[in-house]
Amino acid sequence: MVGKILRHLQKIGSYSTVLDIGAGGGYDLMIYRDVDSAAKLMALGGYEPNIATLESKGVVTFSHNLETDEFPFEDNSIDVVSANQILEHTKEIFWIFHEVTRSLNIGGHFVVAVPNLTSLHNRLLLLLGKQQTSVQNDSAHIRGYTKSDMLQFLKIWGGYEVIDFKGSNYYPFPPILAKPLARIFPNSAWSIFFLLKKTQEYNNEFIQWPIEKN
Repeated sequence: MVGKILRHLQKIGSYSTVLDIGAGGGYDLMIYRDVDSAAKLMALGGYEPNIATLESKGVVTFSHNLETDEFPFEDNSIDVVSANQILEHTKEIFWIFHEVTRSLNIGGHFVVAVPNLTSLHNRLLLLLGKQQTSVQNDSAHIRGYTKSDMLQFLKIWGGYEVIDFKGSNYYPFPPILAKPLARIFPNSAWSIFFLLKKTQEYNNEFIQWPIEKN
């Protein structure tokens, strides 16, 4: 299901450079390659076995700490940035959005996929007084996301247009039911996907906002 959604979201026209900031072994990047075999594929990574796997697939890979390091790219130099199931593991979201947005071309796209804090099963768990699975303390997740909160966060800058929004999986239903339910009710699907388009010049709003607010 994830692959199908990514294929849909990534058919955005011509692109020459794609950066995955949570590439793992490169599954998503291979989908981009299927869509445009001429695109230059790049990744940021900190786990050496994954870096070796990515390089073996022809992905230009940079050893990188996502939450502290500057991206090794010029301003307005990347066509597509992908972050699939990575942002929920990070604390420094303002820094990450700053670096992504700085690096993206005007007209470039940012594909974001995160677990949904308002998924059906998370709502039911909270109703029963149980911890939601998206933000359990014994997991690696340290942030929770909803569609409304993401849209509110994006208003810090205001230069992203939401081109598409979709849901994936509908736990605990079997695939034959989960797929149509996620399509009809994306706000309560297990995972949510945003296709964002950078529409204007960026002037450091994401990293200035926490300072100005405090």
